[in-house]
Amino acid sequence: MDAKIGITSSLNLDLTVNPDFSQVEVDQQVTNLSRFELFFPEKRQFFLENSDLFANFGYRDARPFFSRRIGLESPIIAGARLSGKISKDWRVGLMNMATDRVDSTNFPSQNYLVAALQRQVFSRSNLAFIFVDRDAIDYQPEDTVVNKWNRVAGVDFNLFTADNLWQGKAYLHGSATQDKKDISHAVQLEYKGQNLEFEWEHQYVGEDFTADVGFVPRTGYTRLNPDIGYAWYPKSKVVNRHGPTMRNQAILTNGIGLTDYSMTIQYELLLLNTASYSLEYEESYIELIDPFDPTNSGKDTLATGTDYQVRTIGASIESNKRKLFTYQLSGSYGGYFNGNRENFSASLNYRFQPYGSISLDMDYNRLIFPDEANNSTFLLVGPKFDITFTNKIFWTTWVQYNDQVDNININSRFQWRYAPVSDLFIVYTDNYNSDFGVKNRALVVKLNYWLNL
Repeated sequence: MDAKIGITSSLNLDLTVNPDFSQVEVDQQVTNLSRFELFFPEKRQFFLENSDLFANFGYRDARPFFSRRIGLESPIIAGARLSGKISKDWRVGLMNMATDRVDSTNFPSQNYLVAALQRQVFSRSNLAFIFVDRDAIDYQPEDTVVNKWNRVAGVDFNLFTADNLWQGKAYLHGSATQDKKDISHAVQLEYKGQNLEFEWEHQYVGEDFTADVGFVPRTGYTRLNPDIGYAWYPKSKVVNRHGPTMRNQAILTNGIGLTDYSMTIQYELLLLNTASYSLEYEESYIELIDPFDPTNSGKDTLATGTDYQVRTIGASIESNKRKLFTYQLSGSYGGYFNGNRENFSASLNYRFQPYGSISLDMDYNRLIFPDEANNSTFLLVGPKFDITFTNKIFWTTWVQYNDQVDNININSRFQWRYAPVSDLFIVYTDNYNSDFGVKNRALVVKLNYWLNL
């Protein structure tokens, strides 16, 4: 059961009991060659409304709150969210969610609380405060959760000038568990003029900074990220602008020093018809702080402390976005840890208005190492069909083949909005091995009816 109660014209109370998200579209798969956890966006409707009140705190890879942590290991029993504007300059967000215990994995019942308050300052900027609390309700010593409780509190300042030339962010967050405390902070300032653009980013994440309900894939480092770019606007009937951009990133790991560095030089050409072309050259350096399998597929690992300096070249093309058929193509070649990597990616899309679209995403990686036994080729292909029969009947089918994890996924979703905010969903999901051996499959029929009292 879900309920929405209008407290005022701009402040809503949302309630849910035993929510089910079986109709939510599956994630778009990626080839994972990263050393750290990947970010996948929230898609559950209950968490999306006014989500910027909670989700935009922190910065990129150090967010104190990430709603997908809720209900990841255990089902949600009930929840409530109060969100919206309380005056012209103030917005408020308050959410509390409770999850059930899962005895099979020794994961205890949890209570999640997040509170956010945002105040508009100056013409377009804002000052925001957040508090996140996770408590294990029936915690037992053998449970798999590391910390019985975890709390994060902080303040963010988001800058947007009236002329839109300057924007930026500064934040300070602190975390606490039973036996450790630490902080994370960052400053980012960006100038976007007609010709000149530059940006400065500084970020620090403490070794013991812990956000159990956030997204913090890496701790114990300082990151510096200065960028600069320049664009020319020629008098042309074809070219809109062109120019170079240089991006730099350096990461200093606590107790070690410089462990990551990259310098990227890109030249971009943007046409008046919205098509674009770019060339890119990158030099990077990595010192491993943990053992790492560069294929992420169970092959040999590289040792902690080994370092690698590599160079990569790449190019990309993006077609006219106003056409019915659009495409994006990119490719790169260069060093990859102690070997080499070849990459080609493509995204094709055709819109047949007003009935929908057909798209195809493809990513190909070939990894070559001195030990031929570690050589790997990964192919990821994902055709998608998004059909609109009427303004009330929709059908989406997504097929994804991921060679890296040996999985073929089919997700087909039919939706009929037979009354306002009331839907019939029929969802079929199937997962196979590459030899079409069935891993799991499900057929879900879900009926919602909205009572407007």
